[in-house]
Amino acid sequence: MIKQLLPTLALAAIALAQDPASFGPAVERGSAPPAKTVAPFDPTGYWVPLITEDWRFRMVLPPKGDYPGVPITAAAKKIADAWDPAKDEAAGEQCKAYGAPSIMRVPGRLHITWADDNTLKVEADAGTQTRILNFKPGAPPTGAPTWQGFSVASWEPLAAGGFGPHKPGSLKATTTHIRAGYLRKNGVPYSAGAVVTEYWDEMKDPNSDETWLLVKTLVEDPAYLTEPFITSTHFRKQPDVSGFAPTACSSR
Repeated sequence: MIKQLLPTLALAAIALAQDPASFGPAVERGSAPPAKTVAPFDPTGYWVPLITEDWRFRMVLPPKGDYPGVPITAAAKKIADAWDPAKDEAAGEQCKAYGAPSIMRVPGRLHITWADDNTLKVEADAGTQTRILNFKPGAPPTGAPTWQGFSVASWEPLAAGGFGPHKPGSLKATTTHIRAGYLRKNGVPYSAGAVVTEYWDEMKDPNSDETWLLVKTLVEDPAYLTEPFITSTHFRKQPDVSGFAPTACSSR
C-alpha cells in the first residue's frame, strides 16, 4: 500500500514546491522584520575617522601621477596623468572625489541616523554629502546618476563558528547608478559603471570604552580598474556633535 502511494505523494510534493496554493490553503509568509529591529549593532551617532591607512593620499593632496596601490587600466592612467583641478573648478565638478566609491576615505566626520525603520541616512560633513542605504529598496532610479548613487543594504550573516550561520553580523551595502568621479583627489578615475560593495562592522576596543566602525570597501570598474580596488576605513564613535562641520567640496 505504501509503495503504491509513493508516486502520488512525490507528485504532490513537487506541486507544493512549485505552487503552494495547488495543495490546500496557501501558507501565509510573515513579512521580514524591520532592519532597525534586527540590527546586530547600532550604527547611529557621530563618527570621526581614524586615518590609519593611506595617510599621505587622504590628508595631503597627492601630486599628479601619484597613484600607487590603485590597479588602474591604461585608460585610467591617461585620465589621471591629465588631471587639472582648475578645469574641474571651472566646470563645477569639485565633488568628483566625494562620490560613493571614495567618500568614506575623505577625512571627514559622519552622522548616521535611521530615516525610517528600513533606511539608514549617512551624512558626511566633507563635501556635505548624504548617502541613503535602503534595506527595502524600491525600483532602481532611471534618471541621471548621482554622486552617492543607489544603495541596497542588508544585514549579512556571520560565518559559522561566530554567532552561528543565521545571526546577522555585518551591514552590507551595494551601490550602483553612480556619477563618474575620482577614487583619489588627484584625478584617479572611476566610471559611471562602477559598482561599490561595502561591509560595515562594529568593534569594541578591549583596552577602552571606545566603539569603532570598520568599513571595508570594494570598488569594481572594468573600464578603469584591472581588478577590484579594496580599502578598509576606520571610524571612532563620538559622544556628541563636536567637530561635525559640513563643508563644500574642493578640488584641491
